[in-house]
Amino acid sequence: MCGIAGRILTAPGRIGADLVELMESQRHRGADSTGFALYGSPLDTGYIVRAMASNRDRLSSDLQDFKNILIENNSDFISDPTWDDADTPHVSVRMVIKDPNDFAAWARQADTICENLEMQSVGRSLEIVKDLGGASEVADKHNIRDFIGTHGLGHARLATESSVSPTASHPFWARPFPDVAIVHNGQITDYYTWRERLERKGYRFMTYNDSELLAVWISDQMSQGLSQAQSLKKSISQIDGVFTYLISDIHSMGFAKDRWAIKPLVAIEENGQMAVATEEQAVRMIYLGEEVVNNYDGPSMTKTWEIGTLRKAA
Repeated sequence: MCGIAGRILTAPGRIGADLVELMESQRHRGADSTGFALYGSPLDTGYIVRAMASNRDRLSSDLQDFKNILIENNSDFISDPTWDDADTPHVSVRMVIKDPNDFAAWARQADTICENLEMQSVGRSLEIVKDLGGASEVADKHNIRDFIGTHGLGHARLATESSVSPTASHPFWARPFPDVAIVHNGQITDYYTWRERLERKGYRFMTYNDSELLAVWISDQMSQGLSQAQSLKKSISQIDGVFTYLISDIHSMGFAKDRWAIKPLVAIEENGQMAVATEEQAVRMIYLGEEVVNNYDGPSMTKTWEIGTLRKAA
């Protein structure tokens, strides 16, 4: 029942505002939580860290613990962390850090304090912001409409099996791969089998949401030399379930639909820009004219768009 969306612009623009429109029009598909994966202008050096602190009263000490881990890995804050000023116990935190000596080793160590301060995303460009409530509430709380960038993902969640919490919401970061995010509509039926295999390879999962698995699975395939397009195609035959998902990085965005193609997806591509969503009425919030809608309703479908060109991958 969840709703997903993606948006690509030809140049940096109001990507946050567009994604809020796409998600607010799909609010009926789930308002337990809403999330956004936003891609701004990439940093030349350093990483943007988005994190969720579980206890506002303990934020200062949790940030000090995080800073200590950075220093142990020859890193530090480039600028002072910032956070939301809401009255919720949980806190959304934004940090910009120096490059650690060993990114994967640092990420593993930072995850040891995840019960207090959990990283939601790390990247040169990517910022994942997610919280409880519908698109408008989350956008107002975190100033999503003001975000300037080139592309991004959105998700409206109706929780079915895992908990309702900010950290269990979509999008998911493909830890420990910088700048990779995913949103998913459906269910992975061999989730525990694949999770165990990936954990044996050293990967760590923050939730029991099956969507998190997809992000790590695709990134692991790409780390072994497959392209994004090849990894998407392979997921259809290797992963069991009923699913449609979108995955993005700095350079591209792609989707895959399972062999039965039960979960819908539609898109409009025009003049180098694109909007894709679970429902046509969502993309019509962006494109109000008579543009042709691509209804991806066939089985075993994949597609990759290159950011800035909308070039279809082989």
